[in-house]
Formats: sequence, C-alpha cells, structure tokens
Amino acid sequence: MNDHVAMVLRQWAAERPDLDVSPVAVVGRLSRVARRFDEQLAATFAKHGLDAASFDVLATLRRSGPPYTLSPKDLTATSMVTSSAIAQRLNRLEEQGYVLRSPSSVDRRGKQVTLTDAGRAAVDATLPHHVATEHRLLAALDSGEREALAALLAKLDT
Repeated sequence: MNDHVAMVLRQWAAERPDLDVSPVAVVGRLSRVARRFDEQLAATFAKHGLDAASFDVLATLRRSGPPYTLSPKDLTATSMVTSSAIAQRLNRLEEQGYVLRSPSSVDRRGKQVTLTDAGRAAVDATLPHHVATEHRLLAALDSGEREALAALLAKLDT
C-alpha cells in the first residue's frame, strides 16, 4: 500500500526500527477513514437540518418500534450518543418538536422520550439519504469484503 499511513510507517521504521509500530497500519487508517466518513455523513445530515447525534437519537427511537418511546437511560444505552450529550440533544430535539418528554408511567421520578410525528417524518426523510451515503462510502468494497470488515471491526468493538 502506498498511502499516507504507509509513509508514516516507513518513516517510523527508519527513525525507530526498535519499535513495532504495526498497529499504526490499522489504527491510523481507521482514524483517517472515520474522519472522512464523519464529514460525509455530517453533510448528509445537514441537508436535513440535523447533526449526527440528533439523527442517532431520532433513529434509535424510530427503530425501537411503536410507540417509539424509551427512557433516557434506554435511549443512551441503545444509541451512539454519550450520556453526557443526551440531555442537551433531547432539549434541542424537543425545541424542534421532534421528541416529547413526559413522566414515566412506571416510575414517577423517571421520564419517557417519545418520537413525535414530526420527528418520525424527519428521520424517515433522512434515512434513505444516510444509507445512500454509507453505500457510497463503502463502494470500494464488494459485499464479501464488507462482511469481513464488519466482522473484524465487531471483534474490536467488544
């Protein structure tokens, strides 16, 4: 391979031959690819007036199925938004009319977050464009390579 990371590996091999810097081949490429993917996905979300975290919250509620309601704790556990960012994200989504927070019917101290009709429309309108962007980002890989990469990344995500 002759990419930026390969150049970095050659430089380290020359400067620090005593170190095994082979992890840079994976970690460096993952970091670079993640940044590029994030930029492309952000552009797709922006066209729909959303950002990645907002879309993730809406998509998590949408894929949870009717009645599209989760507790903030369950929402955090099943989305890719951090617990520290969830309250801020919910405030913004509630202001936009995409979610509604209400008292929990199970726990008086708890809250429930429900996807509104406007929120469902927003995520349903954005999702096809999001998936198309992901297909485009992975176009260099055939289906077998995608499956293999997904399996390898899953091993690292445990």
